[in-house]
Amino acid sequence: MRLQGAVVNEQGVIFSIVVVKESATQTSASAERARVSFQHLFPGMPIILASRSPSGRFKYQGRLDIVRFLSRTDPSRIPWKEYTVS
Repeated sequence: MRLQGAVVNEQGVIFSIVVVKESATQTSASAERARVSFQHLFPGMPIILASRSPSGRFKYQGRLDIVRFLSRTDPSRIPWKEYTVS
């Protein structure tokens, strides 16, 4: 399986972002399941889930201070990377 994500170090806070389907961010329970499934890839880091709307705009779900920061950040500035997970 492949996923798109990023590890970001901003103002001394290290966190990860994982792009997921919109359905993974629609409820707290589905978001928590998604976050738990990625925890082994990003141990000890807050995981922010990112989903794209049909228009291509990102919606973030996770720790509020990080979500606020990301909502003001151009997604092209995020160091996206493709991860392969077995």
